[in-house]
Amino acid sequence: MSTRLNFDHFTQWITAAAREHSHQLADHVVERTGASRRAAQAMLKRLVDAGWLQREGGFSRPVYSPGALRQVVRSYPLYGLQEDLPWQRDYAPNFNLPAHVGRMVQHAFTELLNNAIDHSGGTSVTVSLRQTPTHVQLLVSDDGCGVFQKIAGTYDIADPSLAMLELSKGRLTTAPQEHTGRGLFFSSQLADVFDLHANGTAYQRRAWDSSGWRPGKALPRQGTSIYFAVALDTTRTLDQVLGAWSLDGSGIAFDRTVISLRLLAGPGQALDSRAQARRVTARLERFKRAEIDFDGVPDIGHAFADELFRVFGMNHRSVELVPLNANRRILALIDNARSG
Repeated sequence: MSTRLNFDHFTQWITAAAREHSHQLADHVVERTGASRRAAQAMLKRLVDAGWLQREGGFSRPVYSPGALRQVVRSYPLYGLQEDLPWQRDYAPNFNLPAHVGRMVQHAFTELLNNAIDHSGGTSVTVSLRQTPTHVQLLVSDDGCGVFQKIAGTYDIADPSLAMLELSKGRLTTAPQEHTGRGLFFSSQLADVFDLHANGTAYQRRAWDSSGWRPGKALPRQGTSIYFAVALDTTRTLDQVLGAWSLDGSGIAFDRTVISLRLLAGPGQALDSRAQARRVTARLERFKRAEIDFDGVPDIGHAFADELFRVFGMNHRSVELVPLNANRRILALIDNARSG
């Protein structure tokens, strides 16, 4: 009985196999899959034709190497896992990324994997890294409690949209003794496309969309899954991204943040209450500058403006509050609150 070979399954491990068994790749495939040699060679030809492999040498002594398409998919037990070792051992050697892109991917890879290790409460994590001719794509999925449930338990924030509001500010961590809350935030800023899925809830961020985080279509699975993608020809660098959130541009301090009020208000809804304003100001004393983005918010009430721009402003004079994308009425209400 012949073994049926699955093309998509091959793409998950053939990149590393081509690098490690370049001169005996057909033998390795036969040994690994139990397929006939003819079936193995036919699959290798399909992979060459599709761009997953490069082949050199004669018919009898072919030499294979990874192609323009590359992928490594591995699963790990979370207990005792150290996030730098999978990167160094299983992933970095198998990809050919521009240096500045590789640095950003390494940063996101280790930060997101460390989040799964330290915060998820799960037992295993699966990591997929894929390179195409134009992009590099990272997916980190754990089987833990889910990031929004974790925040709910730590900060008593049951509403996922309010949890996302806190995450979007940065410097939020469920383990403050060990973490500063930078990993997820900066990983999202490095990406062109960043999707966060957890237990039936999803939010997405696109680098070209200045309005920030938006609700997305959730994956039907337990745990947290994070998708990160960046173009290989991006001009973005890790140092530039870190520097953008540091007022002196050094990238050392994380003292600037942007709050997207659409996460709090909902589409086209006004912000009226002091309770809503206090959700905006939660933890803002940790920053020196907070830019309040009113994109998508048509109106605010006097109580919201007063609590945010007068009460918080008076009690935290070291924090500069800067309104963005506010219409004329909102700006007038802000000016009135500040002068009150």
